[in-house]
Amino acid sequence: MMRLTLLLVFAIIFSSCSQEKDMPVYEPSMEMILEPGSTTPIANEIPGPHLNESGAYHYLALGDSYTIGASVTSAESIPIQLKDRLEQGLEVKVNTEIIAVTGWRTDNLLDAINRGTLLPSYDLVTLLIGVNNQYQGKPFSVYTKEFPLLLERAIDLAYGNPKNVVVISIPDYAYTPFAAGRNTDKISKEIDEYNAFTKATALQNGVPFVNITDITRHGLTNPDLVAGDGLHPSGEAYKRFVDELYPVVLPIF
Repeated sequence: MMRLTLLLVFAIIFSSCSQEKDMPVYEPSMEMILEPGSTTPIANEIPGPHLNESGAYHYLALGDSYTIGASVTSAESIPIQLKDRLEQGLEVKVNTEIIAVTGWRTDNLLDAINRGTLLPSYDLVTLLIGVNNQYQGKPFSVYTKEFPLLLERAIDLAYGNPKNVVVISIPDYAYTPFAAGRNTDKISKEIDEYNAFTKATALQNGVPFVNITDITRHGLTNPDLVAGDGLHPSGEAYKRFVDELYPVVLPIF
């Protein structure tokens, strides 16, 4: 009897060991091994242009008189010339919204944006603002506080993608008949200061910056670059601005 009992015990132990050996071993894949505190992988893709049902893109232009094209026709303004260039070059439809008024400072533009835009997001946003802060003698510290807020709003309106935003430098009105008799050296120096801060802020946020100021500094030697009011850029000047803008904007689409 003792011998039979021992044989039964050995049989059970052998059977258990055999089953354990045959069980598959689970090893987690590398995709399942995450850093402490992490849950799931996060995609790095940032939204780009979004065609709507009608096959059109949406462009928002933010600024002041230089954006609406004071003293020239709307067709000669930066936004409309850029829209036309994109539509002709890419054979697409570009719906354009302009939020800009002559005389606007950074605070005016902020208030207007905060009141709302027609759409929650745009495929392209351009931003050109600051000359009236300088012209009206507002403290430069106001600009350094409010321009970053404007840029942040512009990025938010561009699907959160800084590459869908383009910042344009401030023209220099010291090189216009309007500035005759004024301290033009002081004007240019302050415009340079504004533009230096604008460029640095844009680049720090990954936003392209386009310098068109140098074009406006030919205004006295080339009167064709100045509009009939003797102050604002002409349609020809805006065309040259768009010549600089277009290759920067093109990759967005």
